[in-house]
Parts: sequence; structure tokens; C-alpha cells
Amino acid sequence: MSTARTRVAPVPLGLPRRLVDITLDGEQVRVPEDSTILDACGAVGTEVPTLCYGDTLTPRNACRVCVVEVAGARTLAPACSRKVEEGMEVRTDSPRVRHSRRLVLELLGSSVDLSTTPGVAEWNERYGADPDRFGPRAEPAPLGERDARHAGEHEAGDGSAAATVEQPAKDDNDLYVRDYAKCIMCYKCVDACGEQWQNTFAIGVAGRGFDARISTEHDVALPDSACVYCGNCIEVCPTGALSFTTEFDMRAEGTWDESRQTRTTTVCTYCGVGCNVTLHVQENEIVKVTSPHDNPVTHGNLCIKGRFGFQHVQRDGERADRRGRSGGGPGRMG
Repeated sequence: MSTARTRVAPVPLGLPRRLVDITLDGEQVRVPEDSTILDACGAVGTEVPTLCYGDTLTPRNACRVCVVEVAGARTLAPACSRKVEEGMEVRTDSPRVRHSRRLVLELLGSSVDLSTTPGVAEWNERYGADPDRFGPRAEPAPLGERDARHAGEHEAGDGSAAATVEQPAKDDNDLYVRDYAKCIMCYKCVDACGEQWQNTFAIGVAGRGFDARISTEHDVALPDSACVYCGNCIEVCPTGALSFTTEFDMRAEGTWDESRQTRTTTVCTYCGVGCNVTLHVQENEIVKVTSPHDNPVTHGNLCIKGRFGFQHVQRDGERADRRGRSGGGPGRMG
């Protein structure tokens, strides 16, 4: 008589769903139908690296870091979007999977600044990824040079350096900074600004191939675009390409330290909707605001006041106008 034990993943509240049996790294696992492979992995504690995945967004399958091997499939499958099927056999750490993840991390690391991307250093070590093997990094492009390129005009390099997307940060408003040298083109900001949440459509994708980049319409400055400064794009950005002005400044000064920050979740007081806000506090000062993704009211989303309207509770003169401006003061709330 078999003594094999089947692990049953927790079933979220809601309408009843049929359970299906799959084999995950040799272990029998029972999960609700319509779950993704990533859901199944998370339910039983199997770690799968992700970058473009967002728990409040529809998967784009852009980064390919989360690929797994499904028995009988010709290609590796993205765990974030592939739904489980009865009897499916999945391997999350096979040689083929490890090779693919290593190459993806190397290609990303050779062209993008991943210094503020959580987990990447550990993943590089785990999979033996060496982004430097493609050669020295090319010099950063001048500000605006990448945005001036047109599709089809890309010139192949001579192989002496690895092409990068590095460029100076775009700092054209009071509230947040766009550092596209750290952008991996995951499309999460585009989706959060567009049809999946905000429906503002202030940003989109311009260019093609390696010259593809996130941009406002006609590359206008953010204050001249349709942006309403909800900051929901910052909430979903996985690499730090989008960040609060306060965080950007503190990182530049070397004072940003998440280990010294406390997080307190409370209810936004600006209106009666009841949005939850999480205050990130360092040295008795609010340095940024996020929102819980599991909150049924906000799902991680806020408006300009909830996201940036916190300077009025700071001590007089505290960081206000550190660069000659308020960094989220009432002038922006008008």
C-alpha cells in the first residue's frame, strides 16, 4: 500500500472550485482548478523567481525568469500564467530550467542596471549567472538620445561592448523620478496606468527591439502628459525604475536603509472611500507610501493625495525643499 502523501494547497475564499492533482518536483500536490503553476508553487513553499509578475495585474509573460518545465511540452512554460491541468507534471529546478534562467538573468544584467531589484543578486549566485561575460558595458546614452530613435534605425554594435539601456534619470516633476536605466520592459507600469487599473493611458511603449522604451506620448515631460500622479506605476515597478523623489534622493546620498524603516498601515483620511495606506518611516519621517495589495478597496492602488499627500504631517522643515521643492507638498495637490 502506498504511503505517498498528497499536499493540499489552501483554497481561497470565494465560489467553490474543483481540486486538481499535479506533480510538482516529484511531489503530489492538490490545487484549485484555474490556479497557475506559480500559485501552486507558492501554496507549497516552492520558490520561483519572478520579475514581471504582479499579483494585481494580468500576466504579460515578458521577463521569462519564472519558466518551468512541463512534461510533454516542447518549450518551457511561464509559471505566472500557465494554468494547472489534471495530472500535469512540473519541474521547477531542472537543468533546462536553470540554464534558461541563467541566460535571462545574464542578458538582463548586461543591459539593465539591476542594482535596486530585490532578489537578483541571490538569483545570480544560485544559477551561476555572469552578466559580465558579454563584455564591458557601453557608455550611457545622453538624456533624450534613446527617445529620439526611430524604429528600424538601430545600428549593430561592433562587439567591443555590451549595449545597455542606461541613460540619466528623468526628473521633471515634484513627486517621482523615472530612472529608465533600470527598466526591464515588463509593461507593468503601462498596464497599471492603462486598462487594468487607472485608465489614464499616460504612458506606453515606443520603439522596437532593443530600442523599445517606456514613454509618454511624443516623449513630452511628465507634467505635460496625461499623468494624474496616482503613483500606481511606482507600486508595481519591480526594479526601482520608478521611485519616490524622497527615495531617489536618499539612495543618491547613501541614506536609504529599508532595514531601519518601519511600516504602519492605516486608513487614508482624504476622503470616505476607505483606502488603506502603508507609511514607510525612517528616522521619524515618512519616506514613501504604498498600499496593501490584498485590500479589497484599493488592491494596491491610490490617488495622488493618498500616495503623495503626506508632507503636512512632517516636522517643519523636515526634508521639505531638500532640492528646492516640496517633494509632494500641497502645491501638487491643488
